[in-house]
Formats: sequence, C-alpha cells, structure tokens
Amino acid sequence: MKIIYTGAEAILYLEKGNLVKERIKKSYRHPDIDLKKRKYPTRRENKILTKAKKVQINVPAVLEVDENNAKIVMEYIKGDVIKNTLDNYPKEKRKKVSKKIGEQTAIMHDNEIIHNDLTTSNMILKGEKVYFIDFGLGFISSKTEDKAVDIHLIKQAFESKHYLNYEEILKAFLQGYKKSKYYKETLERLEKVEKRGRYKRKNSN
Repeated sequence: MKIIYTGAEAILYLEKGNLVKERIKKSYRHPDIDLKKRKYPTRRENKILTKAKKVQINVPAVLEVDENNAKIVMEYIKGDVIKNTLDNYPKEKRKKVSKKIGEQTAIMHDNEIIHNDLTTSNMILKGEKVYFIDFGLGFISSKTEDKAVDIHLIKQAFESKHYLNYEEILKAFLQGYKKSKYYKETLERLEKVEKRGRYKRKNSN
C-alpha cells in the first residue's frame, strides 16, 4: 500500500496498481452516524462515476465498492495533474487542453452531473485525454444555477492558479464548452452568479 494523499475526509492509496479511496472514520461521532456520513458519499460518488463513464466522460473506472467500509477501488489514472503543468505547455497544447476541459464539462453538464469542485487540481492529462477526478462533492442536478456555479469555480481556478495565461485559457475553455446544449443559458446565469459574488464582497467591506 502506497499512500498518495491524506485529506480531512478521505485517504487515497495505491493497492495492486489500483487507486483506493477510503473515507476516514471519525472517532468523535457515534459509530452509526459515522457510518452513514461515510457510506452515503461513497454511494453517491460511485453513482456519479458510473454514470459519467456511461456517457463518455473521461473518469476513472470503478472496479469495486465497499459501502460498509466506505471504500471505492478505481482505475489509477497516471498522467499530468493539470494544475501543475498547464502553464508549462507550449501555447497550442495549452489551448488544446483548455478546450478539452470545456468539452468534458459540456458533456458532464448535459448529462446533469455537477462536479462541485471543478478545478485543475482535479484534472489529469493522460495522452490526449483530459480526465476528471474526485467527484466526492459532486451531485446530479438539471438546474442551470448549479452548472453556472461549476463554471464559476473553474474560472476562479484559472484566474488564481493560471493567471499568467488566464485570458487565453478561459477563451479556449469556453470554445469547448459551446458543445453544451445549455451553453447560452448557463453563461447568462453565470453573469448573475458573479454579480451576486461582487455584491457580497462589496457589502462585506
């Protein structure tokens, strides 16, 4: 077993060449409550990953699920974590990858999957494919608002992590996202989401 990440809620480790995500027990919670709090997100993440795979979104394949131990065994995607490499790619490759992120997001949203933590930290480039990972906060929704919030999150990630190439990356992403049948209404709602954010910041100062 090789631990590759330990977070507040889960630990990720490699076992027999596969990635295992195990949600951590919390000793301060009653055992029954603790199991429910780990079991439900495990079931939800499995459901989302399985659905995503069926509709041709690049995600790790689920190999085994153990809800009682809050564990998912999945395919290990070995490649570039896009957060760490996007700015280092040659310009044309950077634009191409950013467009693919937009295309994958479009497919995801058209199938009512909301990632809810859509950042380049949760994306891997393997060969020519962009994979989305970590759907631990994800959910199913047809609401335009939820899709717009996803876009807002990725825009924030581009601006904070990839500010040197922000405009170029965002433009390419939106070109890819135009594949979504909800493109126009989602972008219109995004404007409202961002206006609300600016209003809250202004009134908190």
